[in-house]
Order: sequence, then C-alpha cells, then structure tokens
Amino acid sequence: MKLLVVAATEFEIAPYILNNTAADILITGVGSPACMYMLTKRLQQFKYDFVIQAGIAGTFKNSFPLGETFFIKSDVFADLGIYENESFFTLFEKNFADPNTAPFKNGWLENSLKNTFNVSTAKSITVNTVTDNFLQTSLFTKKYDPDLESMEGAAFHYVCVQENVSFLQLRSVSNFVGERIKANWKIKESILNLNHHLSRIVSELAICNS
Repeated sequence: MKLLVVAATEFEIAPYILNNTAADILITGVGSPACMYMLTKRLQQFKYDFVIQAGIAGTFKNSFPLGETFFIKSDVFADLGIYENESFFTLFEKNFADPNTAPFKNGWLENSLKNTFNVSTAKSITVNTVTDNFLQTSLFTKKYDPDLESMEGAAFHYVCVQENVSFLQLRSVSNFVGERIKANWKIKESILNLNHHLSRIVSELAICNS
C-alpha cells in the first residue's frame, strides 16, 4: 500500500517524521489554498492508495478533552458564504451551489470510510481566519453545531473526494475555540497524542495491506 501523510506544518507531525519509513510526507503550508494546491499537485504526480491528514485543532465543545485525537467524519468550508445583517448564509442557502452536487452531501464533505481506527468520531469546520470574535463563533456554532475547527480539513476532504482516493483526517484538540491565551493550550500533549495515533494507524494499514 502506498501511503501519504499530509500536514500543514512539519511541527505538527515532527515525532512521526523522525521514525517514519512507511509513508511519503507532504507539508502543504497553512490554510485551504495551500492545502488544495499542494495536495492536488502531489496526487497528479503519484498514485496513492491512502492519504492521511494529521494536525491540531480547536474545539467548540467543553466535553472534548484537550489532547484527545479524533477521526473527522464531516467537514465544511464554514466561512464560504455571505454575511448579511449579522447573519451568515452559505452559498447553498443563497442558491449559488447545489448542496448535493459532488463532492458535497447536504452541503458537507463527508468521509465514507468506516471508523475502525480506535479513535472517537467528530464533525469539524474549516475557516480562513482564526479569531476570538464572539459573533463569528456564535454564528458558526448555531449553523453547523461543529465539534472542531481547523484551517485545512475541508480542503483536504474536497481534494480527496474529487480525486477518488481513500482518506482519513486526524485532528488532536489543542485548545478551545476563542481561547487566544496560548498558555492555556495543550499543544505538546495534543501533538504527542496525534503522533501516537498516526504512527499506529500507518503501521496497521501497512501491515494489513502488505
């Protein structure tokens, strides 16, 4: 099985890179545009059986422990739309796009893969700007009821679904959304947990398909 591990920054998967022998590595840079371009380019150059994106994320849910790693089942470009009168509308709600035209299902980018990876499942949104803006957080929470937030997840899902390649997005919770005091974040713990599960999953995939 030919595997590709994708991350926005080398920092997020540094422990895995040190001992990796089973997968190719792609560092895309931060944000959806960089992720979409770099991943699409790589998938046009090489044929992969399975692609894993690994990174840290913020959580909207107080019940989600900092440091825990999740399988992202659904993702969406949360801020792609129209702000009007302190309300937010998606392109689908304004009839600029069909929410059920591929690669979308009900406006979401779904991973049809069954979660057999011994991590909990979560729903995430992808944003272009991470802020502590209360109104933005409230709008996104009301519209999407998300568990997590990242800056690349939906871009990763979009490319993988369009390119018809099996994929898995792994996210470890480093902070609560809106918390900008970095001293309260659990970056070290989230990266250690993320890389533990990443290494385990890559090893399992390599063994099962060898």
